[in-house]
Amino acid sequence: MAIKKQYLKSKPVCKVTFSIEAEDAKKVSLVGSFNEWNEKATPLKKLKNGTFKGTVDLDAENSYEFKYIIDGAYVNDVEADSFVWSDFASAENSVVTV
Repeated sequence: MAIKKQYLKSKPVCKVTFSIEAEDAKKVSLVGSFNEWNEKATPLKKLKNGTFKGTVDLDAENSYEFKYIIDGAYVNDVEADSFVWSDFASAENSVVTV
């Protein structure tokens, strides 16, 4: 799992690339506060090495809660910037800060 951040000089936006190893998975989506937790909004693309990857433009100087959905199961990113408890989910969510 990895999160890469690329800040744009022209505007206050950060291109954040999310990737997660899920070799046996058929479908992986990224859900979070940036896409209304919509499973269909940000599907990740499977690479030949079994990693799923996708890039999202996020407004800089903010924090966003997120999770991966791997074949229907919610999974946190162990390399997230931090974690926060969600009463709605009764579980921790990953947090990315840009």
